[in-house]
Amino acid sequence: MTGFGRGEAQREGVTWSVECSAVNRKQLEVAVNLPRELAELENAVRTEVAAAVSRGRVNVAVRREAAGAAADAVRIDQALAAHYFHAMHTLALKLDIPPEISLTDITRMPGVVTQAQAEIATEDAWPPVQEALAVALKQLNTMRTAEGGSLRTDIETRLRVIESLLESIREKAATVPEQQRKLLRQRLEDAGLPLPLDDERLVKEIALFADRTDISEELTRAASHVKQFRAYLGADAPAGRSLDFLLQEFFREFNTMGSKCNNAEIAHHVVTAKTELEKIREQVQNAE
Repeated sequence: MTGFGRGEAQREGVTWSVECSAVNRKQLEVAVNLPRELAELENAVRTEVAAAVSRGRVNVAVRREAAGAAADAVRIDQALAAHYFHAMHTLALKLDIPPEISLTDITRMPGVVTQAQAEIATEDAWPPVQEALAVALKQLNTMRTAEGGSLRTDIETRLRVIESLLESIREKAATVPEQQRKLLRQRLEDAGLPLPLDDERLVKEIALFADRTDISEELTRAASHVKQFRAYLGADAPAGRSLDFLLQEFFREFNTMGSKCNNAEIAHHVVTAKTELEKIREQVQNAE
């Protein structure tokens, strides 16, 4: 969601420039910097930004420059300058230091020298500001779209890794009950209590174990999440929040697999998959 855009529009010898910059945020935050006399336009600017951006912190700066020196004039507040001079002179005497106060020092004080601009009505300013804002937002989204393409490539690569891990887990999970049966019989034999394969107690124990370690539902849901994730990635509408929620469900399925599998190899695959999901989640935080 990082991007920058700049637009300009001209009306009656006045150039309006709008700069938009965006950084990552889970929600939409808009900060607008307008000339003081055009503060009424803030809501209109926010509405335009909200229509083009759904997530991120967007900073909008609006400036105007009048053509020709006659349009602008420099104002000097002599009373304020005198106040600064006397205050600094009094401070120098109090601190017992030489009052070396120059004209340059005084003119650098806030409010002494200002640039007076011809006043402009809000309704006259809005059309060029809106035009420049539209150009800036278009450039901003072009840059964000390019970044999004790179993020999508990275996410799809990690999704393929997760799909491969799910297939490996599915294959391994099918062999877990049989391995448990062999392990249980071996332990009984080592304890001097051999049982036939069709012994009711052994069959019941294996059946209960198979039910406790069954992760077929979790595997099915995780595979469905992969498909849904790709559908969101391919959609034109903003999907950042939906992807964020889907990742929570992803983690839930893998956590359940890890707690039920009772197999070291499956547990290793689950850890690897969760690592990939965490990396995807970091990227999704940057997606609109």
